Amino acid sequence: MKKFWKVFRWVLLAILVLFGGLVVFFLVTEYKPVPTETLKLEGQAQRKTLSRGDRLSLVSWNLGFFALGDNADFFMDGGKSIYPADRERVEENIEGIQDALAELDPDFILLQEVDEDSDRSYHINGKSLLQAAAPQYVSSFAYNFNTAFVPYPIPPIGKVRSGILTLSKYDVREAVRTQLPIPFKWPVSVFNLKRCLMTSRLKAGEKELVLVNLHLEAYDDGEGKLAQTKMLRELLEEEAAKGNYVIAGGDFNQTFSSVDASLFPAQEGKWQSGILDSGDFSENWSFLMNGSVPSCRSLDQAYAGADKNTFQYYVIDGFIVSSNVTVEDFEVVDKAFQYSDHNPVLLRVRLD
Repeated sequence: MKKFWKVFRWVLLAILVLFGGLVVFFLVTEYKPVPTETLKLEGQAQRKTLSRGDRLSLVSWNLGFFALGDNADFFMDGGKSIYPADRERVEENIEGIQDALAELDPDFILLQEVDEDSDRSYHINGKSLLQAAAPQYVSSFAYNFNTAFVPYPIPPIGKVRSGILTLSKYDVREAVRTQLPIPFKWPVSVFNLKRCLMTSRLKAGEKELVLVNLHLEAYDDGEGKLAQTKMLRELLEEEAAKGNYVIAGGDFNQTFSSVDASLFPAQEGKWQSGILDSGDFSENWSFLMNGSVPSCRSLDQAYAGADKNTFQYYVIDGFIVSSNVTVEDFEVVDKAFQYSDHNPVLLRVRLD
């Protein structure tokens, strides 16, 4: 028995040392963003300044970290896959996304879930590939998921370096990352997203065009979405009060309350989006989503080969536009979710 207890103590000590080492590792490597951070601008813009009366086009697209094409399901949405694509399919998705963006050829591109160096996308630097394919744009990138190792589920997600990417054909004065409220407590927060707003400022006559790229909370209990939306609203209202042109676009993970999305009713047991109450904003805003064409699809099963009539769809990608910007057109570009679980959304506007 003495020998047993001696061995037991050594095994227990080894376990405690290993656990302590892991805790120290995660504490040391945890991404701890500052409240605001000026971002690096890369590339050379095709055009210089904006003027009153200019017509502009913008595309927003959640790229599903290049792995959530029409073949994919995902465990966080009720599917089975942790790694939903092989390396070849990730490369195919990136190529398809590049082609789609080149065809749309917008003045501004707001992208979400852009992997830079992640196990889930085979460490392919999709950010750099997108930048290289668009030399006429200046770009900025902000991390919102940056962790050395996500230890769940089995097998674990592993390393993730991912974020949001904004590309502009016009010179950008400054791009800033603003940290959003984090709804998760330690230790979950160590391995989770630390979402942000990316604000790009461009000269537009006597004013500025303020572009906000965003990807709000998805898997919280709702409080996170409310806190993040409040921070977004305060930023937008502040910029509009200065007389600036303001456009915010991205994946809200919420449906605007002003949009009738009854064509895509909630299905029991499926992930459901929140509701962003446009009544919480002043009257000086346009809220743009399309209730007749889905911008996102459920990941509880693969899209290819499924019954499209019974699929769970969502309306969660769009734009919020200040009153001094005239909206000329807004549409969901139906790509049949071939390269991502989201469709791109396209906005055309005029600066008044």
